[in-house]
Amino acid sequence: MATKGLVERLKNGEDILIAEGYMWEFERRGYLTAGGFIPEIVLDNPELVRALHMEFIHAGTDVIEAFTYYGHREKLRTIGREDDLEKLNRVALQIAKEVARENGKLFAGGICNSGIYDPDNEASSDTVMSMFKEQIEWAVEYGVDYIIAETFNDLGEAMLALQAIQKYGKGVPAVITITPYCPDMTTDDVPIPEACRRLEEAGAAVVGVNCGRGPRTMLPLAKEIKKVCKGPVAMLPVTFRCHDNCRTFQSLKDPETGKPMYPTDLEAARCSRSDIRTWAEEAKKAGINYIGLCCGNASFYFRELAEAYGRKPPASKYAPDISLSHVFGKTSESEKFKRSTKIKEFMIGKENL
Repeated sequence: MATKGLVERLKNGEDILIAEGYMWEFERRGYLTAGGFIPEIVLDNPELVRALHMEFIHAGTDVIEAFTYYGHREKLRTIGREDDLEKLNRVALQIAKEVARENGKLFAGGICNSGIYDPDNEASSDTVMSMFKEQIEWAVEYGVDYIIAETFNDLGEAMLALQAIQKYGKGVPAVITITPYCPDMTTDDVPIPEACRRLEEAGAAVVGVNCGRGPRTMLPLAKEIKKVCKGPVAMLPVTFRCHDNCRTFQSLKDPETGKPMYPTDLEAARCSRSDIRTWAEEAKKAGINYIGLCCGNASFYFRELAEAYGRKPPASKYAPDISLSHVFGKTSESEKFKRSTKIKEFMIGKENL
C-alpha cells in the first residue's frame, strides 16, 4: 500500500505525479471508439488496462486511477450497454486496486462530466447527482484513497461532483478539475481561477485544470489559479501543441490542409519530448505539485515529466543515449566508424550538417 495518503503527502511538500489519458491511448491503439470514447475495453480486454497501469508505473506515476472515465450510466446507455454499468465499474476498480496496492501507489476512483448537465434544468442536476452517487459508492466500496472528479466545463456540475463526493464518499478527499477551453471562463460564465477558489473553499483537497489545452496554453492559467487558491493546484494538459491562436486541441487545424485535426488527425500536432520536459520544469518552478498528463499521454512523455520533477523511474534506465549511435554519437566508438560522416550527410543533407 501507499505509505501515506494524498493529503498527507501534499501537506508534507511532496509532489504527486499522475498519469491519465487512458481513453486517448486506447483509441490510438484500436481498442476504443473515437467520438463516444466509452471504456468498453475494461470488459472486453481487461488485461490491456492492467498492462497500461503497469506501463505508467514504469514511467513514474504515483497514482493508479480506475479507468471509469465515461464509464457512467449516460454514456453506456448510448451504446446499449447500460446493463454493464456496475460490472464495468467494479472490474475497473478491482484492476486498479490490485495494481496500486501491489506497487505501493495511491489508488483513485474517478467520475467525470455527464454530458447532460444543464444549469437551467434542475431535473438534470438530480439525474447527474444520481449518476455520481452510484460511481462514488462503488469506488468507496473498493477502498479508494481519493476520488478524482474531472473535465467539467461548468462550475455548477463540478460543484455537484464535489457535493456528491462529500455526501457519499465517506470522507475520502476530492480532487476537482475544470477543463479550460478558449476563454479563461467556465461555460456557466465564471472565471476559471474564481471557480477553482470556490471549489477549494467548498472543501476540495486539490483544485485545478485538466484536458482541453496543451502545456503551453494551460500553464499561464494554472499560475493564475495558484494566485487565488491556498492549497495544491492540479494541472494535466493534453500533449498537443496548442498556441495562442488555437488554445485548445479541439481548435487545432492541419498546417497543410487547413482542416480541423480533432479528434482523429491530431498526430501531426503532437508535442515533442522536449516540449513536455520544458513545460514540466516550468511547472515545478511555479510550484505546481499535483501534475500529470491527459489526452495524448504516453509513457515516454510521462518519463520526461517524472525526470523533470527529480524522479528516476524504472523507465529512466532506458532513457535516450545518442552517444551510442554509430552515426549521430560523438564517442570514440562512433569515431572509429569511418563512414559516419557520409551516412549522416545522406540522412539529413550535407547543407544541414
